[in-house]
Formats: sequence, C-alpha cells, structure tokens
Amino acid sequence: FWCVVCRSNKSPWVCLTCSSVHCGRYVNGHAKKHYEDAQIPMTNHKKTEKQEKVQHTVCMDCSSYSTYCYRCDDFVVNDTKLGLVQKVREHLQNLENSAFTSDRHRKRKLLENSSLNSKLLKVNGSTTTLCATGLRNLGNTCFMNAILQSLSNIQQFCCYFKELPAVELRNGKTAGRRTYHTRSQGDNNVSLVEEFRKTLCALWQGNQTAFSPESLFYVVWKIMPNFRGYQQQDAHEFMRYLLDHLHLELQGGFNGVPRSVILQENSNLSASNKCCINGASTVVTAIFGGILQNEVNCLICGTESRKFDPFLDLSLDIPSQFRNKRTKNQESGPMCTLRDCLRSFTDLEELDETELYMCHKCKKKQKSTKKFWIQKLPKVLCLHLKRFHWTAYLRNKVDTYVEFPLRGLDMKCYLLEPENSGPESCLYDLVAVVVHHGSGVGSGHYTAYAAHEGRWFHFNDSTVTLTDEETVGKAKAYILFYVERQAKPGAEKL
Repeated sequence: FWCVVCRSNKSPWVCLTCSSVHCGRYVNGHAKKHYEDAQIPMTNHKKTEKQEKVQHTVCMDCSSYSTYCYRCDDFVVNDTKLGLVQKVREHLQNLENSAFTSDRHRKRKLLENSSLNSKLLKVNGSTTTLCATGLRNLGNTCFMNAILQSLSNIQQFCCYFKELPAVELRNGKTAGRRTYHTRSQGDNNVSLVEEFRKTLCALWQGNQTAFSPESLFYVVWKIMPNFRGYQQQDAHEFMRYLLDHLHLELQGGFNGVPRSVILQENSNLSASNKCCINGASTVVTAIFGGILQNEVNCLICGTESRKFDPFLDLSLDIPSQFRNKRTKNQESGPMCTLRDCLRSFTDLEELDETELYMCHKCKKKQKSTKKFWIQKLPKVLCLHLKRFHWTAYLRNKVDTYVEFPLRGLDMKCYLLEPENSGPESCLYDLVAVVVHHGSGVGSGHYTAYAAHEGRWFHFNDSTVTLTDEETVGKAKAYILFYVERQAKPGAEKL
C-alpha cells in the first residue's frame, strides 16, 4: 500500500469512507490531513449521520488492521451492525496474503539470479537472509523499541517467553479475531506477559520489515501511567518498570497455568540461580537478579552494619574527572572506561552531611563510610550509565564517551567472596547496547546495538542494519547488557 500523496509505503492507513490510502501522522501525516481537509463547517444544528460519514473520521492501519477515529482521537474496537469493519480487515488480509504469495515467487526468482537484494548478505562465502525485524515508532516510542530489541537478543530470557502458552482464543462472536486494546478498556482485560510474548515472537521471523508493537504499547499505557502519551521517555526507567511488571504478573501465574509449572518448563532455571525480589522468584529475577552487600561503618565508634539488597541492574556514575571528554579520539586527559565506573561504584565512600548514618550504638546520626560488594552475580548483568543529572532547573546529559569491552568483562574483583567463584563464572560478554542520541532525557532519540548468532545489528526503530564490532565499540552507551560466559564442557579449572 502506498500513500496517494507522497508515495510512501511506511505506516499506510486506508480511509473507511472513501478507501483512499495515506501515510500516518509519524511519517508525513497525510492521513490526518485528509481528515482535516474533509471537515464540514460546524453549524448550530446537530450533525446528521450522513454528515458524520462525509468527514472521513475513521481509518484503518493496513499493516496491523487497527481502526482509529480522528474525531475521538482513539483506537476503536466496536463494529457496525453488519460487521463492515471486520469485512474490511478480511479484505486487507486477503490482499496481503496474495501479495505475500507473489512476493515469495519474486524473491525465488531473485535468488536464482547472481545479484542479491538488500535483505541478503554473504557470510563465510554462503548466502544468508537478514531475518531481523524492526519495530515501528508509534510516536516517540524509540525508548521502548530500543529496550525490546535488546531484550529480544538475550536468548535465555527471550526463549522463555516465546515458549509460554498463548492466551486462548475468545469464544462467541469474537472467536478467532485479533484483540485490539484501547484506552477505554479495563485493566483486567490486558496481559503484559502475553503482549510481550507476541512481540518477541514477531521479531527474528524474517517475514516482515517492521512490526507495530501497538498492542503492547497500549497495555503499557494501562498498567504504567507514567508512560502514557507520546512524549519522549527514559529508556532505563521504562526497562525497570517493564521488568518489575513482568515479574509481578508472572508471580500470579499466566493464562491459568500456575507459576510453579511455568518455571519448570524452562529446565535451565535452577534454584541456585534464582534471586527473589518482591516475593517468589520468576524468570526475570532468575536471569537479571543479583545481590549486593551494603556495608556501612560508623566513623565514631566503628560499628559495622551490613545489609543485602537484591538488584536487577546496577546504575553507575561516570566519575566527575571524565565528564568533559566526549569522544573516543579526544586527546585531552585519560579516557573513561567501564572499569572506572565500576570502581567508583564499589570504592569506599565517606557519606556527606546530608546522608548521616543512624548508628544504633551511638543512638544518633554519625559520619560514616559506605562500600558496596557484589554478593551474587546475575546471569545477565545490566549496567546503566547515569548520563542524566539534575541541576537547579534542568536535567543535563553527561555526554562522555565510556570505553567498554565487547567480551571478557571480568567482575571477579568486585565480588564479596571471589575465591568461591570459578574462573569462567565472573566473565561476561556484551550482547546489547542502548544508546541515547541528543542532549536531554525528554528529547533526542534511542537506538540499540545487539549481537545475534555472531553478527551485530543496529536497531533504529523500523530500520535494521548490519554493523561491526568497531562501530559498536565507538557508541556512547547508556545501558549495557552483558551475558555470563558459559564454561566449556570438560574444561579444567585453574
């Protein structure tokens, strides 16, 4: 489908009044302009049903078949008495299926020729298909897309959700039809786990260039009020909310299957790898969960206080002495490394006057020191670089380049009891990076780099391109995902 004005094939919408096709508001906005141009001058009399139809208020997404009303400024799920909207959906699906069949024959002919199209590349002399799928931007939703693409490339986490049972089809008149979430539906009608599962299943299938995660986005609107609207959001904050809500929903079971049965389906999740946060363990805490030891010492009497805190990610400050160095090739001063940030996080720190420690022996607030140790490392180590800091009036960005290893990140020196860890259990390899482009948290753009089957990809909303390790290493990382290196079977311990 192509926009009749600009000929763009991105985000096509068909008007249900006149059947003309225009691009969405986040491409060139011709669909909305079509509605605005068709408006009838308002009168004091009540509009008739005929006048409503002339206004071209309702359109349908040619890709996801969702129906949208410009007058209500909302997606709709109801149909006419004759089921005309569903008939349009079925007609579009038939057109898509026929187009897919012809496209498959066309691609087969292309493969027979010596030239390869842009979706093909050579690896070790053999031709392979670029099967990565992008995510459409629904209006400043790049923060969500970057996180989803990163999580989809963490294989153990992704495979767990993809193997969950699908929600059973509804009965009655709506049997077999897709579910369309709107802002008017109740909270009980949505499942974050199910929409997250469907989104992950849609990625890496290679049968479409971009997937629209609108159903997931509207579930997010329902259960995470902070992310309602179309303004730019913080990708790290979204990731934490997403993991927390997935964890909570899985604790209560999913699709009628008890949580204990669901956990048993994944044989790789052993009891020793679970870390409980807010109750019983789930795949979220089994994969991302670690434990910190917070050690506080009173400088007056020497009393030591220890507390163990579970974590899903570590937020690391960029040391102040590096905050003016913005590029990898800048020569002035030493380069900031990820190890510098980790060292700053775990180094002994004297608390200032605003953070006095309540000493139970002195029975009053006293000066003290604080130190973090990692008591247990997670399977996937998520490191968040704190690039946004509040000043008197603004939240500024620290644009410093931080050098990070693509493989072999050694976390042994930050462990509380390193002697109890094997030689391979503390080594991590990079699997994904989220990058923020721009100057402020409320603006700019998010993209992600991720490794899949030995190749690196750059995910920029609906666009996915192959890249290399050198390009990834030059990125100004905001969130880093490291996967624990698995010891080779039969390898001798040192």
